[in-house]
Amino acid sequence: MISRSLGPEFGGSIGLMFFLAKVFACGEYVLGLVEAVLDVFGADPESSVSRGLRVLPQGYWYTVLYSSVVLLLCLLVCLVGAHIYSRTAFAILLVVTVSLLSVFVSSVAVKPRDFVITHPGSGNQTLRYNASYTGFSATTLRNNLGCESGLSTVKKKTGYSLDYSTNSVMSFATVFAVMFTSCTGIMAGANMSGELKTPSISIPKGTIIAVFYTFTVYVLLFILVSATCDRTLLIQDYGFLQRINIWSPLVTVGIYCASLSAAMCAMIGASRILHALALDHLFGLPLAPATVTSSSGNPWVAVLYTWGLAQCVVFAGHLNAVASLVTVFYLLAYAAVDLACLALEWASAPNFRPTFQLFSWHTCLLGILSCLVMMFVINPVYSSGSIVLLLLLLLFLHYRSPTSSWGYISQALIFHQVRKYLLMLDVRKDHVKFWRPQVLLMVSNPRSSCQLILFVNQLKKGGLYVLGHVQLGDLDSLPSDPVQTQYNFWLSLVDKLGVKAFVDLTLSPSVRQGTQHLLRITGLGGMKPNTLILGFYDSCTPDDFFLQDSAFCHSSVGEGSEGEYNFGVDLPSLQAHFPPVRHVESPRWLSPDEYVGIISDAIKMKKNVCLGRYFFQLQGEGKDSKVDGSERTIDVWPLNLLQPGNQDYQDVCSLFLLQMACVLNMSSKWRHARMRIFLNVETGSSDQGWVVNEESFRELLKKLRIRASIKIVPWDSVVQHYALPEGERSEEPTPGLSDDFLSAVNRMLTEHSSQAAVRFLYLPRPPAGRNQSQHYLTQLEAVTRGLGPTLLIHGVTPVTYTDL
Repeated sequence: MISRSLGPEFGGSIGLMFFLAKVFACGEYVLGLVEAVLDVFGADPESSVSRGLRVLPQGYWYTVLYSSVVLLLCLLVCLVGAHIYSRTAFAILLVVTVSLLSVFVSSVAVKPRDFVITHPGSGNQTLRYNASYTGFSATTLRNNLGCESGLSTVKKKTGYSLDYSTNSVMSFATVFAVMFTSCTGIMAGANMSGELKTPSISIPKGTIIAVFYTFTVYVLLFILVSATCDRTLLIQDYGFLQRINIWSPLVTVGIYCASLSAAMCAMIGASRILHALALDHLFGLPLAPATVTSSSGNPWVAVLYTWGLAQCVVFAGHLNAVASLVTVFYLLAYAAVDLACLALEWASAPNFRPTFQLFSWHTCLLGILSCLVMMFVINPVYSSGSIVLLLLLLLFLHYRSPTSSWGYISQALIFHQVRKYLLMLDVRKDHVKFWRPQVLLMVSNPRSSCQLILFVNQLKKGGLYVLGHVQLGDLDSLPSDPVQTQYNFWLSLVDKLGVKAFVDLTLSPSVRQGTQHLLRITGLGGMKPNTLILGFYDSCTPDDFFLQDSAFCHSSVGEGSEGEYNFGVDLPSLQAHFPPVRHVESPRWLSPDEYVGIISDAIKMKKNVCLGRYFFQLQGEGKDSKVDGSERTIDVWPLNLLQPGNQDYQDVCSLFLLQMACVLNMSSKWRHARMRIFLNVETGSSDQGWVVNEESFRELLKKLRIRASIKIVPWDSVVQHYALPEGERSEEPTPGLSDDFLSAVNRMLTEHSSQAAVRFLYLPRPPAGRNQSQHYLTQLEAVTRGLGPTLLIHGVTPVTYTDL
């Protein structure tokens, strides 16, 4: 129940702790039964002659032997199956009920009497105590409620006495620890929920009845014994109920049956918990045998596991030695149950509808705090150790990353909080000094785009990152939406690549229209894309990344231990879903006009645009790569190379170029890369204004705290090929740019940036006329031909702030 509420990490760790609590409880109940047996049948250690029924030899190893025999009996019953246990438990309930009735009847029927109680003292001394059974007496009740007059000053403050069985002074924590383990049977129904026909009805009904029955019996017994037995009898003889019963064997049999029933309940409950852990594959191979069951469904191997661990517990030799540890483990498990209910309530899960009418988050929180406080009151060392063990198990399971279909409470809580904070993220309060890239990367086929996907993951700088894809089609002509079935494949791809990205898919008659849809509707509130990134439009044959990366060839998505939930996507399914890469002769889904139209649309919608080319050549971006950028160089060309007459290095687009390069330089795999900024100047001009521009640019970099080296590149030989009519200067490249000029620009870039890992270039605004789209792409292709990984950027939003 905990794992299905809180997820496999919490469920597995708390489940193992609960299993250990049951194991220790089983050992404790067996030790308690043996102590009760020896109290009646144990031979006097001071005498070599057996008297009456006291024939059993005593000692540490004899206690272990007797406990092992009792454990073996419990094992035999549990191996047969739950049906035998349930019948045995019912018979034991009848015996215990008769025993309890005899105790209540004896309080009225038995007349007052006196006893002499003896205990072995230090050396050869024998301690004798005079005790009395007074019958119902107000004086006896009053004396038991207060402190005994003969106690020392320290004992008077607490009212606790010496425990004759362990020779140590009792305390509230010790008494609570011993007492609490007698109340843990209320979870027996939940532990055996797999054996019940209608657990949703039987568990709450049975648990509430069990709690009420146990509480009533204990309160009546407390009142009865405190009003009829003096303090000495209660303190010096833990089997006093046998002395004051009309027929003492009834009490003896009742104690034996109750202890035996509790031990079997703990053993069979622990085995079911271990079996559930094994079925969920949370701890792998060590628990794999525990999944084995008999033909009737009894997990007999899990029973053997439990018996073996309980056998180790009985080597403690004394009930009180393990009582504190058992209680701490139980309290931690109960706190986890309360935590599960509290988390479900706080997550406002619509399907969490408890039938218990008195349930509220206040009771859950009170239960958690009460359990934690009592843990540390009982034993701070055990409590701290158990919490540390729980956290270690939690980290271990989180590291193993088991995937399940049970649902995670963390997802419900995250949804609840994210919705709240998204409403608080007001776009009207945006400020340029807190700007970050929020990217929509349009992907046609991931087989040829994985390197670009990995690169953009480094470029996002903690911002929104969305992989977008347009499925061509018309919903009117289709029986169902084909996009919905594709999300799992794309999300599995994201997991495989290790990128922190969302996925947004759409169905549209054209890629351009679909991209418009995604730019408008992707994201929520203040988290919406501000930058569109596209692959470059050229005729080169793309490489198939799936065939290059061994991770896509020799492992599977979501595959792990047998039975692990992988959301229905394994490697063959992933390979089959994404089609092979495009060949040279294959028809293209996107025309030049449509591609340039997408760029124009994004700029009209105030989105920054980036075009990535040759990124299939970029290596070292994978999640397992150890690259830190120390051998990499980032080159930035902030000038519009297709408009030499425009020498403004501080326009919005140029500053956006610098910002994106700086953001990349801050990412993990580019942190130690060198950044170079190239300033193109016409040295042959009589106007020496470029010197002033250089100084002002250096001052700007200093204000923006961008660490980069500035390279001055004379390009007189390039500009001489550029010719426009006098006075004609435009932001848009013109179709009249000569091939010589474009080739000269390409040679200049190749000469200075051939060794760079990535280049940032100024992307001119696309032409307004549709008939010029092909010329625009031809110019971009000519300028970037053979350069290597290159990002062409056109920025439309201010991103730098000098007041920081």
